Amino acid sequence: MLLKILLGVLGCVGAFATETVAEQPSPPPQLLLVSFDGFRADYLRRFPMPNLKLLYSQGVLVEQLTNVFITKTFPNHYSLVTGLYAESHGILASNMYDPVSHEHFHIYNDSNPMWWNEARPLWISALDSGYKTAAMMWPGSDVTIGNRTATHFSAYNPQVTFKQRVGNVTKWMLGDEKDKGVMFAALYWEEPDHSGHIFGPDNDTAMSQVLKEVDDNIGLLISELKTTGLWGRVNILITSDHGMTQCSAQRLIQLDSCLHPDNYTLVDLSPVTAIIPLRDPEAVFKLLDKCHQHMKAYKKPDIPDRLHYRNNDRIQPIILIADEGWTIVLRGDELPRLGDHGYDNSLPSMHPFMAASGPSFRQGYQISSLQSVDIYPLMCKLLSLPPQPNNGTMTRARCLLAAESCWDVPLVIGLVVGVLLMLTAITVLFRYLSSRRPPGSRPFQRLQVDDDDDDDPMLE
Repeated sequence: MLLKILLGVLGCVGAFATETVAEQPSPPPQLLLVSFDGFRADYLRRFPMPNLKLLYSQGVLVEQLTNVFITKTFPNHYSLVTGLYAESHGILASNMYDPVSHEHFHIYNDSNPMWWNEARPLWISALDSGYKTAAMMWPGSDVTIGNRTATHFSAYNPQVTFKQRVGNVTKWMLGDEKDKGVMFAALYWEEPDHSGHIFGPDNDTAMSQVLKEVDDNIGLLISELKTTGLWGRVNILITSDHGMTQCSAQRLIQLDSCLHPDNYTLVDLSPVTAIIPLRDPEAVFKLLDKCHQHMKAYKKPDIPDRLHYRNNDRIQPIILIADEGWTIVLRGDELPRLGDHGYDNSLPSMHPFMAASGPSFRQGYQISSLQSVDIYPLMCKLLSLPPQPNNGTMTRARCLLAAESCWDVPLVIGLVVGVLLMLTAITVLFRYLSSRRPPGSRPFQRLQVDDDDDDDPMLE
């Protein structure tokens, strides 16, 4: 009996978990992904953002995204469109060295497809389903990946205004008599990251003005979508790659005070610094490990599993991770920037956010957190595309969709199993107590029913 109950309840849970309110329209709505670089999650609480709040009040808000390590622009933008950790897609930092090809990578010299070919971003894989795609200055979108590019793309040019970028994107989404509109478009904007580096996120006076301009741009985007008739017809997803934390000239870690530069090659210098030892690797590591109390040194095999930053040839033999707000420099007492990112991705200051609106999303719905790698399978779901292998999941992301039931299946199964265990315990206890009754005792008096109706006085 208990087994039948369990199977029945689990069957109901499975039905609820997969139940949809309505079939996905065919073809699905177009999807626009927008990134505002360096938009720290708590900016939403600290500064007025009326246009952004209008958007997610009609849709959904994820208050914090746990992004990927390292919390830099290129790794995280590639994670958003692949659903992969940095160790899996190969874009590990702003500066990289590949020990196989002996090539060097820098964000201003990034066009060699070798660096990008370990993954397929959504603007490439969607082409296989016959979709047209577009990417406006998204990191990597001007690189030929797997011998292909998006249908439309523009290389990064900071002189192109946000209004001009939006104009191009909406034109690509609308299409014309000759070309069908794109099904997926990605748009990048470099603020508030640029100003966050200059002023630091704790400068409320400066950052309030910067965030006002960001919100004005979101208002401009909404206005352009309404003018072109796309608003309400397309799904729009606004997010970011990382947050920002305040730095100080009183929080500097000077490498040259710990290790002579003849002993190593520097690959990347940031809150996460990559080192290739030139002499005795163990001696180099010991010196770096004792270098500063606010910097942790790791040999590559010992990098914590939770960082997903170990299984790639481009990860160097030693990496150094500074504590939040501390800056690693080679020498001197000059602070490179007042605000920075790249730190441990478990830090709230490194977390961005996500807001979305459109016909596929719920209205006025909020959740506290999501993994940034979950955005990729969510976008594939929105576009009815088979996802490439990825590190994300739809477990929590499905709760954002209007057509999906939001059941926490593991929790429900746990509750069911708990109830059944309690019923089993009660049954065992009842049998035990029954076996302890004295011989000849009759706890229940069975009622005898006479089948002879003629002897029943009530029937006479």
